[in-house]
Amino acid sequence: MRWVLRGKIHRARVTETRLGYVGSITIDSELMKAVDIWPGEKVQVANLNNGARFETYTIEGEVGSGIVAINGAAARLAEPGDRIIIIGYELTDSPIEPKVIVVDEHNRTVEG
Repeated sequence: MRWVLRGKIHRARVTETRLGYVGSITIDSELMKAVDIWPGEKVQVANLNNGARFETYTIEGEVGSGIVAINGAAARLAEPGDRIIIIGYELTDSPIEPKVIVVDEHNRTVEG
């Protein structure tokens, strides 16, 4: 068994940070569905602006809203406007074809 990339949202823009919120990352549910990431799933987040990497779980945001909000303690690792990569992995015994999308400055899919 190996951990392999299953889904990735590349270059998402952080729309807000909410330090007082109980931890997680809120993502437009349309983006989550496009890369097969489930609500409550553990994901890795890499911040392209400052190099920070962290793991958290997902919360579905409103469809089509473009929301990508960093919540709780992880809010100290990003600022609104930062570009991030959101990565979902799968433990499998055979290769899989990952679902990858690239998004624009409004978190709309432009590739994938």
